[in-house]
Amino acid sequence: MTDTEVPVPPWRRAAPKRSGVTRPPLSQDQIIDAGLRIVTEEGIAAVSMRRIAAVFHTGASSLYAHVANKEELLQLMFDRICADVPVPEPDPAHWQDQIKQLSRDGHATMTAHGDIAGAALATIPTGPNAMRVSDAMLGIMLAGGVPPKVAGWALDRIFLYMVADAYESSLYHSRIGPGADDVTKYFDVLTEQIATFYESVPADRYPNLRKHARDLVDGDGGQRFEFGLDMLIDGLAKYVET
Repeated sequence: MTDTEVPVPPWRRAAPKRSGVTRPPLSQDQIIDAGLRIVTEEGIAAVSMRRIAAVFHTGASSLYAHVANKEELLQLMFDRICADVPVPEPDPAHWQDQIKQLSRDGHATMTAHGDIAGAALATIPTGPNAMRVSDAMLGIMLAGGVPPKVAGWALDRIFLYMVADAYESSLYHSRIGPGADDVTKYFDVLTEQIATFYESVPADRYPNLRKHARDLVDGDGGQRFEFGLDMLIDGLAKYVET
């Protein structure tokens, strides 16, 4: 002890010495990463500021310097995954194929992250990555000759289709847990049960459901998603300005 240091009185406990190791400061990227891990493994319902703070062994208040609230965090998380969606340069001769592929990629990105698609429902994503995908899709349609207003409406409908389908898929998967074999078995059993039920309903009241029960349940989710894309995108051709 030097002459300038004041000794600690014997009746007062000395402050514990710090080890010199300090906790690294949090960043918005770290918070988003933690949120995405939780939503992918457990779903949006499990995401909370307190839960994410626990990942970093801190309090929820330490997150608010980077994220205003859970709603903003979910939007940031959704925008983050949009960065994984590849966008092509517009090719007017193949604009319909490009829109379909962009839709497939967006849908696949959402389904790879649990029920994150739910964060895009009833909102207009305005993050840089989400706008990048929207701008690309709009540009492809415009390059193909779709009028601006029609392209704008189509952009809204196509994204709604992608998001709603991805979200519904996540709801089914949440009921059965992970495992491709379990998923296939679940849907095989479910579709057979639905078909059998429709075939048993009164023919005088529901003649069409009963007669075409097998047609109603035919095809898997991927085939049905492609069918929906064909209806949406191929239908745009009639609006193309020649």
